Amino acid sequence: MQTVTLKNVSKDYRTNEAYKTLRTNLEFSGSDKKSIVLTSSTPNEGKSTVSLGLAISLAEGGRRVLLVDADLRKSVLMGRHRVMNEVKGLSHYLSGQASLSEVVCATQQEGMYMIFAGVVPPNPSELLGSARFLDLIEKAEKEYDYVIIDAPPLGSVIDAAVISKACDASVLVVAANTVSYKFIRTVKSQMEKTDCPILGVVLNKVNMKQNKYYGKYYGNYYGEGSGHHSHNK
Repeated sequence: MQTVTLKNVSKDYRTNEAYKTLRTNLEFSGSDKKSIVLTSSTPNEGKSTVSLGLAISLAEGGRRVLLVDADLRKSVLMGRHRVMNEVKGLSHYLSGQASLSEVVCATQQEGMYMIFAGVVPPNPSELLGSARFLDLIEKAEKEYDYVIIDAPPLGSVIDAAVISKACDASVLVVAANTVSYKFIRTVKSQMEKTDCPILGVVLNKVNMKQNKYYGKYYGNYYGEGSGHHSHNK
C-alpha cells in the first residue's frame, strides 16, 4: 500500500469545531449509514474541502475511514495535494487496470485512507454505474467504519446521482450567497430520485463578518472569518 502526504490539512479552531459538529451529526444518523456521498450544485462550493475535512475529523475521532475521490472528470484533490502520476486511482480500478489494494493509499492521518480519481477516462458515468463500483463500496463498507465519496457537482453532470445509487446516504454542500434557492431545490429533487436519503446540507463559505445571524451566535466564541456549518435536512 502506498502512502501519500496530504497538503494543507490543518484547520483553525472554529473550522475544526464545525467539522466535529458535522461528524457528530453523521454518527447520530445511524449505524447503517456507512457510505456517504457529498455533492454540490455547482463547482467551487467547497465540496472536496468538506469531504476531506469530514474524513479527517472522523479519523481523528477514532474511526477507520476511506475517502474516495469520485470526480473522474476534474479531480480537485489530486491537484491540490500534488499527487504524482504513478499513483493509480479509481479510474484504474473501475476499468480493470488495477486491484483494490493497488489504488488504496494510506495518509499521514492515522485511520484515514484514500482512493484518488486517477486518469480521466472517456466514460466516467458508465464506470461509476458499473458493478465494479458497487462491489468496491460493498467491500469498503466491510473494512471501514465510513466511506466518504467526493462526487462531482450534480448541477453539472449526472455522476453524483449514479454514485448515490450505491451509497447509504448523501450530503449536499452549498456555498453561502452563491447558488439560487430554486437551483438547489432542483438538485435536491434529482438526488431524491436516486432513493438515496439526504442527511442534510452543509452551508459552506459563510462570511462571519457580514452575516449578523452567525455573528450573533458564533462570532464571540469562535472569532471572525469564514467557516463551515452543518444543518439537518
